[in-house]
Amino acid sequence: MAAGSVRTVLPVIAESEYQLSNNSLLLITTIVVAFGLFKAVSNIGAGLVSDLVGRKKVLVAGWLFGIPAPIILFFSDKWSGIVLSLIFLGVNQGLTWSMTQSAKMDIVNHKRRGHAMGLNEFSGYLGVAFAGVITAYMAVYLEPKFALFVFMVLVVLLGLAMAMITVRDVALIDGLPAKAGILSSSSTESGGHDGRQTILGKIFYVSWQNKSLMALCQAGLVEKFVDTLIWIFYPLYLFNNGLSLTEIGWVVACYGVVWGGGQLFSGWISDHVGRWLPIVVGMFVCALGVILNLFNHGLIWWSFCSVMTGAGMALLYPNLSAAVADLSSSSIRSSAIGIYRFWRDIGYMVAAIVFGINTLIFEDIVSSFILVFILMIVSNLIVFMYVKRDIPKIRIT
Repeated sequence: MAAGSVRTVLPVIAESEYQLSNNSLLLITTIVVAFGLFKAVSNIGAGLVSDLVGRKKVLVAGWLFGIPAPIILFFSDKWSGIVLSLIFLGVNQGLTWSMTQSAKMDIVNHKRRGHAMGLNEFSGYLGVAFAGVITAYMAVYLEPKFALFVFMVLVVLLGLAMAMITVRDVALIDGLPAKAGILSSSSTESGGHDGRQTILGKIFYVSWQNKSLMALCQAGLVEKFVDTLIWIFYPLYLFNNGLSLTEIGWVVACYGVVWGGGQLFSGWISDHVGRWLPIVVGMFVCALGVILNLFNHGLIWWSFCSVMTGAGMALLYPNLSAAVADLSSSSIRSSAIGIYRFWRDIGYMVAAIVFGINTLIFEDIVSSFILVFILMIVSNLIVFMYVKRDIPKIRIT
């Protein structure tokens, strides 16, 4: 919810509060670059460290990193301060969200992994959606920066308290031998070193050498183009086409609510039909939802497109992570998920830079919608060709 609170308000108030011109889209995207880069790096760090010290310590550390974010955002009158705030928020999200995923993978067996991942993402992105609506309404009645400050402080303190009081580390109950996964500790050994110690040197195994894992990593990166579009350009696109801030909040919330709510079921479905089909269908539906925004106008139409985009994300999002977990042994699963999440969340940075350059060249926002549609279709073709259709069955030996 802390991340969701900045999605609706910040892009719209960039001009009035921080003297950024609507034409300075490259500067506006810096918040996504900062957030995505530091979240991506934190994902790898979270995975590696938590395999050694446990999930709870990393989870608590993540919430501690979230404390400076609202303070810096509120007291800074320069855009550079907002970027710094998003850096802390990125670390917060990378550490906390990675741990909620890894911890759930620890306490379920392979037959329920998709459902557990979907439940995790359901709760998280439902919070993101409602945070956007709540802060949009708060910004109408309160000064926008103060509204963000109050909401973010409450969320961070609540998250920290729950992590410290209610969470405990548990032993892995998967029970599968290390050799069951494509990526196991034995596959990361080199010269007799322990797999966890050399995992950084084997990132490219996950990223490139194994084609199924490579396809999953690139799909994760490309789908962040959709989320970056919704975060930065969608509110501006809707605002420039006459919607109010609260209407924008509801349209963007349709995307988040369907994305979040749908994952409660899409993960469960993949436990029965495999990961490949939900991922492929989801990427296509998501791409279609993005491009249809340009074919008509109005609150109802854009809400429909937002719902379609969210439905596609619901199908693909938890199942990409679950597929990586399926392909990894229990001993280094958190590290493998962290590596995937690194490539996925670095997509925020790549997308923001590409969107900024694209806008400078074409001088409009519409071209970014077309670009996202093309990239999602190409990425889906890679998944179609290289991701194994029998995941998660390939791990069951």
